[in-house]
Amino acid sequence: MTENTQIFDVHEHDFKERVLKRSFDLPVLVDFWADWCSPCHMLAPHLYKAVESFNDGVELAKLEVDEGENMKLAGHYRVRGFPTVIIFVDGEEVARFASAKPTHWITEWIGEHVGDRLYT
Repeated sequence: MTENTQIFDVHEHDFKERVLKRSFDLPVLVDFWADWCSPCHMLAPHLYKAVESFNDGVELAKLEVDEGENMKLAGHYRVRGFPTVIIFVDGEEVARFASAKPTHWITEWIGEHVGDRLYT
């Protein structure tokens, strides 16, 4: 995946900095996914479109659970299935969903949970 300022890969070693600390500035979504997971691949383009529709108002961190120590983070956040997407604000989880969803659903979900924090 190509990294940009709005959508990027994250790992256990930089999660605190790139997700938790960053979420004090703007909402950060974390996509807990796995390469072997078909619904994860189905969700990805819809998630990208939804996040990009907020311009720079939210960020998306992609956490591949099968890389390095990343599964520990999935366990810490009690992720039970993939994909699971969690929104972080001020270093805390504010909402989550699991499974593939269409773009419009994701866009509404983001707005519902962090609309007052968006700078669009």
